[in-house]
Amino acid sequence: MAKILGRPNIDIVLVAAMVPLFLAGLITMKGLGNLDAFGVIDPNYYFNRQLIWIFTGFVLFFLASSVDWRILRSGRLLFSTYIAGILILAALLILVNAVRGARAWIQLGLFSIEPAEIMKLVLILVLAKYFSRRHVEIAHIKHIIISGIYAAIPTLLIFLQPDFGSAIIYVSIWFGMIFVSGVSKKHLFLVLALGILTFAVAWLFILVPYQKARVLTFLNPALDPRGAGYNAVQSMIAVGSGGIFGRGVGYGVQSRLEFLPEHETDFIFAAFAEEWGLVGILVLFTFYALLLWRILNAAFRGESNFEKLFGIGLFFMILSHFIIHIGMNLGVLPITGISLPFLSYGGSHTITLLLGLGILMGMQNYGLVSSRLGVTKDLNLV
Repeated sequence: MAKILGRPNIDIVLVAAMVPLFLAGLITMKGLGNLDAFGVIDPNYYFNRQLIWIFTGFVLFFLASSVDWRILRSGRLLFSTYIAGILILAALLILVNAVRGARAWIQLGLFSIEPAEIMKLVLILVLAKYFSRRHVEIAHIKHIIISGIYAAIPTLLIFLQPDFGSAIIYVSIWFGMIFVSGVSKKHLFLVLALGILTFAVAWLFILVPYQKARVLTFLNPALDPRGAGYNAVQSMIAVGSGGIFGRGVGYGVQSRLEFLPEHETDFIFAAFAEEWGLVGILVLFTFYALLLWRILNAAFRGESNFEKLFGIGLFFMILSHFIIHIGMNLGVLPITGISLPFLSYGGSHTITLLLGLGILMGMQNYGLVSSRLGVTKDLNLV
């Protein structure tokens, strides 16, 4: 059973980087209305609900940072959690009605849960456990294959929902973690070649027409500006119209007049850029860089390779979300429906982020306790 460590040792710099990002998201979605439970347009619908998610997430963050997470080193516990997650993802495909074309959510009254978000943390923990136990012989290709199977099962289930964006995040987490685990360059090349082959097979036999249209339109959105290329075109217009200093908070034409679709989630960066301009973007990127640096710093303070690898997996999860979201908002990557960490609206995503960071703080906390007691561990990754 997990133990409570007492007063948590919170990274103040990390929290100081998170708070402005959350505020930027809240300010951007302020006034972006939607229908409430009674069918009435609520101009603060997203703002109010996101406040609830952020508050809940921070409660979990501080609770998780107070727990001794060495219990997660139990392979049996992690594997049982992994299997439970797989069963839930499989059940979604059978038992849940599609919402906006995807079987991705479990409806609980006025709120919904997206299991794919929580499963990201489970996958990171499972891969961290696997690689930390086999780090001496990790160069052997069989461990790349086995870890790839662990990642491929939830990835395939999520792809079938269909949620192409989340599937890409799962692959990014796995690839990032095998990259830092000491695999040979030859094996990395084989993995990349397999990825290209997999994409070719997916294109021919798995991708549905609207997903193919997104890829083709990405190459030239102007070919269908009112159809498949509409989202990309409107996003680029929003970013470009922000100029140096932006239109001003609340004066974004693309988002406020709803030319920009999904402005509270998939295109919140474009909505932010239109109102805050290049100056705001540079400040935003600075906070992200600070946050990612503190995550790596916390990871390398881990007591063992398991804790270090978990932190690195969390780093790659957030980084891949950031790169793909910004890329698709700028029109340099296909539209895949990826949220921007800390800015985009979404309860499951927000809680997953804060819970993951809380676990990382807890891992750092007991690592520091061990150091004070004179306990040392090998902190070198292979």
